[in-house]
Amino acid sequence: MSTRAKKVFLFLTIMVPFLFYCVYYYGRMLKNAPYKFTEFKSFTIQFGSTDSLVNKYDSETGTYQFLNNHDSLVTKTVGLNKNDLLYLHRKAADLGFWDFPSDERSRDTVKYNGVKPVRFIIAFNYQRKSKKVIFDARYAGDPKLIDANKQLIKEIQHVLADAEEKQKK
Repeated sequence: MSTRAKKVFLFLTIMVPFLFYCVYYYGRMLKNAPYKFTEFKSFTIQFGSTDSLVNKYDSETGTYQFLNNHDSLVTKTVGLNKNDLLYLHRKAADLGFWDFPSDERSRDTVKYNGVKPVRFIIAFNYQRKSKKVIFDARYAGDPKLIDANKQLIKEIQHVLADAEEKQKK
């Protein structure tokens, strides 16, 4: 057998089945991906001290409830458009939200300087699945995980503030 025939035989017996397997395997993985934006329903965020999560937003209803600078409870309707929701979905995917542990609470609930720790509950809801993460600001875990949580929270609050500003105009 010539060297050219050997190369063709090697290619056909090893590479072609490998390529078919890759197309089959990754095609099914992408088809069955659990968190697709096309199946996105809503997201919610709640935050506040560990005993009272009075600051809330629900994208399904657009209800935004928060404490203002004068400690009075304000309820507004802040709607997010599809681009804002897509941005948050992609940001959550980029930061690895789907791989976060669902319970990131601090064991220490004692007040520091008279202030209880801040707790965040973030939930993304889809047609087939949902992901909910409970995160304490004083969670003592992997620093990369803590940074990713804080960055996602910051992005959500930024998008909400921008949407609120757009409604004022």
